[in-house]
Amino acid sequence: MTASTREDLAKKIAGEIALSDTPGATLRKWRQTFNITETKTAQALKITLSVISDYENQRRVPGTRYIKKFVNAIISIDEEKGSLVITELTRLPPKTASAIIDMQEFRDPIKAMQLCMVLHGEPQACAQQLDRDIYGYTIIDSIKAIQTLSGTDFHQLFGSTTQRATIFTRVTSGRSPLVAIRVSPLKPRIVVIQGPPKIDGLAIQLAETEQIPLILSRMARPQDVVQALRDFYQKETKKRK
Repeated sequence: MTASTREDLAKKIAGEIALSDTPGATLRKWRQTFNITETKTAQALKITLSVISDYENQRRVPGTRYIKKFVNAIISIDEEKGSLVITELTRLPPKTASAIIDMQEFRDPIKAMQLCMVLHGEPQACAQQLDRDIYGYTIIDSIKAIQTLSGTDFHQLFGSTTQRATIFTRVTSGRSPLVAIRVSPLKPRIVVIQGPPKIDGLAIQLAETEQIPLILSRMARPQDVVQALRDFYQKETKKRK
């Protein structure tokens, strides 16, 4: 990664934390996005574990100095591990982007169960994990993805949705998306399938193996999914102002 790319990513993360109405939740989001434990973060920042907890649980408000140190720390830790997360966050080829119908990021997290309800969803796997936080969503045209993307492109697509929901539209059985997720190094927080009357048994099995909540949306058309999520996104955005 070049110095300018690193700086751009650092500014993006720092700006989101500083502008968030709940900076503690946003700190947690980025720590989890980079797959870094509280203990590892505390060690890198040379502070106690309780201080990390205080910031993430809103008992302390982070200043600009802390935010800068935090952002540099999580980026440096990822660089030491081969820059896996950084690479996925800074790379989304045009070919991959063409399979994306819509993408949004919430300023503050929502629960996976909320997303399930908005999409008239029925849990198919790992329903007990629908209390996990979701920071955004990506809606994918599964037909276009299958026709235009290689396996590597698929990996990049899932990597770009870390800590987010991945919604596949125009699906016939659900097997192909879950197979692709199974071999991807980074996983979405929740997967929603739109299209089939029921989801393939192997897809459900793979979701349970990966411990990823799998939802079957009963919405009839992809455009219904898009509109429902856009309406929900706008509602959540207004609520936070």
